[in-house]
Amino acid sequence: MAATLRTYLELVRFSHTIFALPFAIMAGMIAARVELANNPGVSTLHWLKISAGIIVCMATARTAAMGFNRLVDRHIDARNPRTANRHLPKGLLSVGEVQKLICVSSFLFVASTLLFLPNWLPVVLSLPVLVWLLGYSYAKRFTSLAHVWLGIALGLTPLAAWIAVRGPAVISDPSDMLPALVLALAVTTWVAGFDTIYACQDASFDSTEQLQSLPSRCGIRNALYLAGFFHFLAILFLLALPRTTPFIGNYTTWAIYGIAGLLVVEHLLISSRNLSRINQAFFTVNAVIGLILLAGISTDIWLL
Repeated sequence: MAATLRTYLELVRFSHTIFALPFAIMAGMIAARVELANNPGVSTLHWLKISAGIIVCMATARTAAMGFNRLVDRHIDARNPRTANRHLPKGLLSVGEVQKLICVSSFLFVASTLLFLPNWLPVVLSLPVLVWLLGYSYAKRFTSLAHVWLGIALGLTPLAAWIAVRGPAVISDPSDMLPALVLALAVTTWVAGFDTIYACQDASFDSTEQLQSLPSRCGIRNALYLAGFFHFLAILFLLALPRTTPFIGNYTTWAIYGIAGLLVVEHLLISSRNLSRINQAFFTVNAVIGLILLAGISTDIWLL
């Protein structure tokens, strides 16, 4: 049983949840701080239920999306030397097993939104969000902006967490969502940037298979420039965060400066002539960016 569980977790790269989960947590914390300022009598049980709902929704939605991606791309992965050892091409899991994982994860995602009741918005929005997440797996078949599609998929994370906490308040006052929207734009452009970099290693294969990506369409050099532009936008959106979000300030700003430095390092590690350090840039640098921002925001919110 332990070996089977490990195989499923490896299939969906569960450890990569660290890319998106910190943004759900920080958006939820900011929204909770706003909620406490307006309604200090909210019970501890309520916050435990909301927190559990955010984490379960995040994990199950990502599992469903990653499982679906592996299922849809299994034949392409089998032809790509870089991905030929993935679980489905190699036969470590069957199509039926992955289909069951997708169905169970999708059901649990939708069902877990019931934890937010009487806030009905997450329940209503769960299916459209799931469709967008699953739809990414087909995006590279018709648009070179699949990287932006993926960015939006992860950018939905802070928006969803904010709605889970604030509920119908976002309908009566749409400006209430401004902090989550700024954070979502930052996540979207950050992810679009690093996914463009990651796609550079498959540029030739994508061209042969007539798959759409910025590196296959524009060339690796130009794709790296576009990735840099996406990351420049991400820093601009992050710098707007302390100016549009209550309760956060200096510590968050210093965290953003640190993130800017890490993104510069990421681009210095890679060139169009040398892609050997893509994994180092992708996994090492990007894995800590969300944690750094979470630390800055947490310090501003809870220690000041």
